[in-house]
Formats: sequence, C-alpha cells, structure tokens
Amino acid sequence: MDKKAKKRIDLLNKRLQKLRQQLSGARQQMDEPDEVTRLETEIKAVEAEVVALKAS
Repeated sequence: MDKKAKKRIDLLNKRLQKLRQQLSGARQQMDEPDEVTRLETEIKAVEAEVVALKAS
C-alpha cells in the first residue's frame, strides 16, 4: 500500500466517523426519512472503497 492509499484510507475513516454521527442524529430526529437511507448508502459506499484500497 502506497502513501496515497494510506492517506485516502485515513481521510475515508474520518468521513465514516462523521457520517455515522450524522446517521445517529438522523435516526433520533426523523424529520426526513430519506436522509437515513441516503446516509446508510453513503456509509456502505465509503466502507467498500476502504476495503478496496486495503486489498490493493
């Protein structure tokens, strides 16, 4: 794994942390039900990218 991949993984992990906090807040305050599904989809995409980077 090269330096760019490590930096990208670090950035994605920070983004995941932020998205999970947003998801938690969205679940507590169900103003927009579509927001929960959007955040879950985005989290899955970011997690998949992390896995792909770690595999390379």
